[in-house]
Amino acid sequence: MPETTQIAYKHRELVEMMLKDQGIHEGIWALFVKFGLAAQNIGSSDADLNPTAVVPILEIGLQKFEKETNISLDAAKVNPKPQQPKEEIAVKQ
Repeated sequence: MPETTQIAYKHRELVEMMLKDQGIHEGIWALFVKFGLAAQNIGSSDADLNPTAVVPILEIGLQKFEKETNISLDAAKVNPKPQQPKEEIAVKQ
């Protein structure tokens, strides 16, 4: 089998992993990406320069959302709070 060189995730898969990583159990959360903007003159030679926009990804994270969509999930569904163990009540005899 060939060596794996890429692993890709869908938006909702990333949201689920981040909710679990952050221990978030409530609310609807969506994926957000913060972009930057820079400009450079780029070309194959000095005679072929063109002003070019460079858009780096600065952050990837979670933000609260109003409803479930293709980029959001309900944390209570995908990462429910762990059940608290019920304390056993000693029965007096």
